[in-house]
Amino acid sequence: MASSIGSVSQSDLASRRQVLRRQRRLRVVILIWQILAVSGLAGGLLWAIAQPIWLITKPEQLTVEGNQLLSDRAILSLISLDYPQSLWGIKPQELSANLESHGPIARARISRQLFPPSLKISIRERHPVAITQLKGKVGNPDSQNMGWLDAYGNWIPLESFSALERTESLPTLKVIGFTEQYRPYWRLLYQNLSRSPVKVFEINWQDPGNLILTTELGIVHLGPYTARFSEQLNVLDRMRKLPKKIDSRRMAYIDLKNPSYPLIQLPDGARGIKGLSN
Repeated sequence: MASSIGSVSQSDLASRRQVLRRQRRLRVVILIWQILAVSGLAGGLLWAIAQPIWLITKPEQLTVEGNQLLSDRAILSLISLDYPQSLWGIKPQELSANLESHGPIARARISRQLFPPSLKISIRERHPVAITQLKGKVGNPDSQNMGWLDAYGNWIPLESFSALERTESLPTLKVIGFTEQYRPYWRLLYQNLSRSPVKVFEINWQDPGNLILTTELGIVHLGPYTARFSEQLNVLDRMRKLPKKIDSRRMAYIDLKNPSYPLIQLPDGARGIKGLSN
């Protein structure tokens, strides 16, 4: 009985070893086929990439989206790309960084498109809100450079929008005396100004001690720009009926240096008129 059990066990073990050997050989064969298949696919992919169909041969293969002010042609003219160019040899990040180095473009993202081979250029523009003459823009404190400001105080060269398709989009607000030292204050100043119901045509910042606005109500002197700027604009808004109370020809300017005590300054040194904010 013991001999029979031992004989069966040895036979069973031998059979199991054969099964394991066959399984190992099968796994090796499968692994080899997988390696060959992956190598074949990789080789085929490399071959396909090297084919001339994956070439950028003309500007028409570049599409632009997100632009509202700049024309497609103006944006494409800023991209330095030699034709023909392999789709896979193009470096989208470098092209994007180059576009963002130009004043009117705040953000650029370029991606490859396979079918058909092309490049998609997504743009976010800087929208000009005022025209100004910036002093000392290029390292020369005496230089004068005409250009645009966006709502964040970013400088945009004047010629950037020479190819505008919709020229009515250009702002009419003019800023005089803008310098780099005023840039940190511009964003909040413009936010308050754009919310004011009183139309402002010109900002004169030549004298840091006296910010002057040209408005639909007349010339307004505000003194140095401070945190009370929004309060000054609110007082100016309450003076919208001023033309019905006093002939504008009799006014030199509106003095809001102290918004609690608005003053109408008369010409020729005449005494001012107080209390016209209601």
